Amino acid sequence: MERIEIVGTAERLRAVGPAWTGLWAATGALVFQSHAWVSAWWDSVPDRERRRLMIVLAWRGDDLVGVLALATVRRGGLRVLEWAAKACSDFADALVAPDAGADLLPRMWAHLSGAGGFDLAYLSHLRPEARAGALGDARSGGVRLRPNHRTEQNWRVCGPHPSGTAWFDAQAKKMRQNHRRGRKLIAERGALTSRLLAPEAPLDRLLAWFVDRKRAWLAANGLPPGLFYAEGSRALPAMVRVLDEAGLLRVFVLECDGAPVAASINFVQDGTMMAFVTTYDPDFERASPGLVLMIDYIVWAFDHGLHTVDFLCGDEGFKGRFGTQCRTLGSLMGARTLPGAAAHLIDRGGRGLSRRLAARRGARMEPRTGAQDAARGEAAA
Repeated sequence: MERIEIVGTAERLRAVGPAWTGLWAATGALVFQSHAWVSAWWDSVPDRERRRLMIVLAWRGDDLVGVLALATVRRGGLRVLEWAAKACSDFADALVAPDAGADLLPRMWAHLSGAGGFDLAYLSHLRPEARAGALGDARSGGVRLRPNHRTEQNWRVCGPHPSGTAWFDAQAKKMRQNHRRGRKLIAERGALTSRLLAPEAPLDRLLAWFVDRKRAWLAANGLPPGLFYAEGSRALPAMVRVLDEAGLLRVFVLECDGAPVAASINFVQDGTMMAFVTTYDPDFERASPGLVLMIDYIVWAFDHGLHTVDFLCGDEGFKGRFGTQCRTLGSLMGARTLPGAAAHLIDRGGRGLSRRLAARRGARMEPRTGAQDAARGEAAA
């Protein structure tokens, strides 16, 4: 039987680093599930006083065989259990050794449920193939987790394609024309360059430019800055450093006379280019520089033998315009205490009310038949 531990301190988190990294490498999991990623988040998160680590580890002797990287955050008086590094991770999952039994995750969850320390659990960003999705099984033990109505969309451009040029030539004529038009508009203002930064290229100045542009765009659109772009936040440089040290980082830049016009911080893992964060200079908005750069890095990806370009979470319109596959990321929710149960009930009830109101609005918007028009006229008379 495995020994199960709950990590609650930064010191213990650092100590388990080598074992966690070994398990992460053995499972081939995404960087979002790595020890370096979770540690960088914990070291840079600005509101740690509201949070508490609750990372569940399963040991078989000296070997780490399971990780559930979780943490609590206080919201509205409730202790909400969620994925550690949720704010900077598009996909979430557990780490489980290839030879671990199917009952390991349920036992880890049952152990955490018995230890307490949270009112409501909300585990989101679950891909269809996520191992943690099994925790939604009613027989998993511990706090019962049910599928929640909140979902995320994940758009991807799926290949393989023989080359980037072949992919580009297969796109709609209007898209190809818009790409050429955007490049022409930028080139009219100076020398145009679209490039992948060299691995040793310094990033400090580009990241400062990136954060300034993104912060201004969010403010102009009435959106909160979030973890990466809050004043004084060190989170984005910390996560970029993790990607760089793991050899996964790919930074694409569109420049005019050597000054950045658009930039996309991406990473490559398992034959897939993942578009992590992107921004552009609004002075060039007429040229759609973000879309120009996106097409450029999709072409680069297929030219270099990658089979997928993943836009990660979000249902922004441009993603659906280019994506060839859309997946739904699910979520699970469960209550451990009476306050948590009340919040869960309100959440489920509010969802039901929203559905009923939407159904009524839809009924009112349906086109009336001739008989309905006649009845309406008679009533009016």
